[in-house]
Amino acid sequence: MFYGFDRYYFILVVPALIIAGWAQMKVSTTFSTYSRMPVGNRMTGADAARFILDMNGLTNVRVERIAGKLTDNYNPTDRVVRLSDSVYGSATIAAVGVAAHECGHAVQHATGYAPLKLRTAIIPATQIGSTLAVPMIFLGILMSSDPLVNIGILLFSLMTVFQLVTLPVEFNASARAVATLSGHGMVNAEEERGVKKVLSAAALTYVAALLVSAMQLLRLVLIAGRRNDR
Repeated sequence: MFYGFDRYYFILVVPALIIAGWAQMKVSTTFSTYSRMPVGNRMTGADAARFILDMNGLTNVRVERIAGKLTDNYNPTDRVVRLSDSVYGSATIAAVGVAAHECGHAVQHATGYAPLKLRTAIIPATQIGSTLAVPMIFLGILMSSDPLVNIGILLFSLMTVFQLVTLPVEFNASARAVATLSGHGMVNAEEERGVKKVLSAAALTYVAALLVSAMQLLRLVLIAGRRNDR
């Protein structure tokens, strides 16, 4: 079974899903902890974002509030940094760290950071892969067509490639955030340690997402290999 419960699912996918669940809890608890710790300069997430953007000459990038928790993002099409309710108006270590991270993406976009350009370029192919991969695999099974199954697996692999390319993009944005906050005196040494913990916890979710995708891909490859051996 490709999308049922087989031994490869329990051996490969289930452990990856457990790690992903732990990573989500880790980022949630870490964010909550440092959301209760104020920054000494009383700068809110929105204030920090505006300062960092202006400092990098990105005065045309807007900072807006978005509903939800940890829904923060940078939209390169609209050129807007969107900060969640728990970040936008909060003067905490977590809020400033997350805001600086999203501004890191805006700076990446403005400077033509190569991994970000690559990730943006493969998004259309990834969307096609996420839509067609599973139907193609099932169609291949129904028609006993190994080429169709292999095409489906290839399409699925595009999602794994996307997750892989995402890692340097996110790590670099976090590194830029820490360097900017500490380099311009926006946080002190103790607050910087808190920012690093928040962003490191967030980075774990991207590593976990890659692991889940890679294990799913490996599972599909192994199952297809067993079918070919019959």
